[in-house]
Amino acid sequence: MNPAPDAAARSIRVLVADDDRSFLSSLRELIDRQPELEVVATAVDGLQAIELAEDLELDAVVLDLHMPLLDGVSTAARLRRDHPSICLIALTGDDAPPLHQAVREAGADEVLLKNEILDVLVERLTGARAGAKA
Repeated sequence: MNPAPDAAARSIRVLVADDDRSFLSSLRELIDRQPELEVVATAVDGLQAIELAEDLELDAVVLDLHMPLLDGVSTAARLRRDHPSICLIALTGDDAPPLHQAVREAGADEVLLKNEILDVLVERLTGARAGAKA
């Protein structure tokens, strides 16, 4: 007798938040091309990301650090508090170590520079189901 399909059989559900709509669209397309990943929603600011996370069953959130209404550090802290097992990945074009440290302390599992994300992001997101934390 085969076991019933479980969470391992479904795709990893991802929310992507970035105020740069062209980058957001490109990132969504990149993630959706991976057979084990599915972007279930996008947000253009931190508040929208938090609101969507409340309504969706997510495995991972990829968020920009510089967004309007609520920045990535504050958004990460709230998401980590409300969803402790979610995979949180911060993206930024800002190579400032204090900013990277702040978002890690807020609960991000990983901080990636936007110009270096392709391989690392896909690898990290596919590890979301295992609950792997950096």
